[in-house]
Amino acid sequence: MSFNRQFRRQDERLETVAYKVEAVAAKSDTTLNKAEDVNKRVNALEVRTAIDSEPREETLARLGKVDKSIRDIITSQEALSAKIANLEEQAKQVPAVQELDLEAVIPIRREKALAQLTVTEVSVLEMLAAEGPKTAPEIKERVRLSREHTARLMKKLYEEGYLERETGKIPFKYSVKKEMERLLRKAESRAA
Repeated sequence: MSFNRQFRRQDERLETVAYKVEAVAAKSDTTLNKAEDVNKRVNALEVRTAIDSEPREETLARLGKVDKSIRDIITSQEALSAKIANLEEQAKQVPAVQELDLEAVIPIRREKALAQLTVTEVSVLEMLAAEGPKTAPEIKERVRLSREHTARLMKKLYEEGYLERETGKIPFKYSVKKEMERLLRKAESRAA
């Protein structure tokens, strides 16, 4: 699975979590409003209770429960705010991960990585590693294949993970992935 797909999947998960946090925050606001409404009712009840001669201790016990409920709601609201701030901080750090130069845990050997490729495919990879990004028409001129054959070749190398492509304008520019470029350069330095 490519890094971009993993990155998109993580981004989608982060959006889902943010959506859920927003829903919980909305519910928390509703609950806080209800608690304030209950507090107003309790105050009105206290006035009535004083009039009805209800024992003061019972009224104070009820008010204590309402006060505790309100404090619990405020505590949960603060916890949610902290979680939201944490998620926002994590979201800010996600793009930084994309720019890191990551090494593979188990390095790929050149022989294994290139074993399934044809001589033409290897020569295209070596040319791109040495000369930098090129379009399919530029590559076609160098390898002397038909336009269709070159397009299929580049599509295959891209889909198998050997190349990256810039899709900003057509024709796409292809470049060798960093790890593949390192493998090709190591082979050149050994041959020299």
